[in-house]
Amino acid sequence: METIQFIFANLDLLWERTLEHLSVVGVAVSFAIATGVPIGIVITQNRRVADAVLYVAGIIMTIPSIALFGVMIPILSVVGHGIGWLPAVVAVFLYSQLPIIRNTYTAIDNVDPSLREAARGMGMTPFQRLRDVEIPLAVPVILAGVRTAVVINIGITAIAAYIGAGGLGTFISRGISQSDPRQLITGALAVSILAVIADYGLLWVQNRLTPAGLK
Repeated sequence: METIQFIFANLDLLWERTLEHLSVVGVAVSFAIATGVPIGIVITQNRRVADAVLYVAGIIMTIPSIALFGVMIPILSVVGHGIGWLPAVVAVFLYSQLPIIRNTYTAIDNVDPSLREAARGMGMTPFQRLRDVEIPLAVPVILAGVRTAVVINIGITAIAAYIGAGGLGTFISRGISQSDPRQLITGALAVSILAVIADYGLLWVQNRLTPAGLK
């Protein structure tokens, strides 16, 4: 009951922290899509390069989030942004690479060879085959990778409160430091609800963008 009262008494702050949280995840994942999808497409041309890129991205995913946030501090201190929003965005951007690159690579690499041959027989250039055949067929799998990246990083961004990035993790960190279960539960619930909403929202987008023949 006390937690519910706390939530209603701090709705404005909760909304503010939610927007901070979304700004970190939204910017980071947007840049990750802009880089990860092209990388995933390019590495389909060379298996060795693909293995190396996916291996590096996999290593990044194994780094504990608090450690990666900590590493960002001395690196970005050079440009005067060792703590706060920027290091959080960079760290989340790095964490987003593996699911997006891997799903893009897998989707493009697994396009039915007969469809490529049919497109080639129609006189399509490699770029036209990629744009009109391969990417439309790969969209559901690519968006599944984006969904994975977003949901994972909504949780990871909660840790960014410890480097001054704000967000819903602020409730969790203060709840722990002040031994206040109201703040702790509020933060945990808010992060969980945000992740569920984002997942279902992106699932709707995925279904809308999936070609009718693949549904």
